[in-house]
Amino acid sequence: MPEEGYDWLPKEGILSFDEIERAVRAFCEFGVRSVRLTGGEPLLRGDLPELVARLAGLPLVEDLAMTTNATQLARQAEGLRRAGLQRVTISLDSLKAERFEALTRRDTHAKVLAGIRQAATVGFDAIKLNSVVMRGFNDGELVDLLEFAREVGAEVRFIEYMDVGGATQWSQAEVVSQDDILTRLAAHYGPIEREAGQGAAPAARFRLEDGTRFGIVSSVTEPFCGACDRSRLTADGLWYLCLYAQRGIDLKPLLREQEDQQALLERVRAGWMGRTDRGAEERLGDPQRGALYQVEELQADPHREMHTRGG
Repeated sequence: MPEEGYDWLPKEGILSFDEIERAVRAFCEFGVRSVRLTGGEPLLRGDLPELVARLAGLPLVEDLAMTTNATQLARQAEGLRRAGLQRVTISLDSLKAERFEALTRRDTHAKVLAGIRQAATVGFDAIKLNSVVMRGFNDGELVDLLEFAREVGAEVRFIEYMDVGGATQWSQAEVVSQDDILTRLAAHYGPIEREAGQGAAPAARFRLEDGTRFGIVSSVTEPFCGACDRSRLTADGLWYLCLYAQRGIDLKPLLREQEDQQALLERVRAGWMGRTDRGAEERLGDPQRGALYQVEELQADPHREMHTRGG
């Protein structure tokens, strides 16, 4: 959860389902085939199954996924699956309730676990668990998290602690690198094999001797900017080409001006073709590297937070 003291977006400033669908259609014109509903928290959006059904029905959308904190997932999983949601990724940084509450500022650990288990019963094509690993906080839970993922039929993604958004207390010393994660897991499980073919995926995938798979997102120590093919559209229409980007491209006026589809397409084409972002690479090796933003900067522009532009 972000620091307290934010102003919430006015309802009229949030994109309608018509506008979101229009945006996805525009992106699909330029090759997008995979769409993810992410956060903030998508399950807080009213009538979410309707949006899922509309996006799943678009002929060029081949893969429709959602990232969620899962606090509302137990009661919504079945409806979302019926509407056409194919995959779900759930944030789970700890299996210890008190540690989870300290991180999220909410006593919702039991709800999250219930949501994960319910997701496992409704037949999603894949379930992933995202776990941000922080030294001295949850780095002793690597094996437990992997075993829990195996128990519920999910695949865990260990994520290096990033210096973006609201990580205002971030320091390099708290980062548990991919090499460290592999060393700790190998000490418990034995040899670990890296799978080929990562492509543009953010996670490198690994396999234990018994066939269990897991992933590691090493964007701090081994950035993959050159292969990244993702961008993010906020709930109020700002288009970000990089998690580290300080400014987004405002598509909302064009999304609301329904008559000028060509202008929207041209803005998307020009934005992507002009992309030069290399945020993680540019910060790699900086001896003075610290948190990207401080609290005052985030409160002045909440769009710099991950709860507005998504993970």
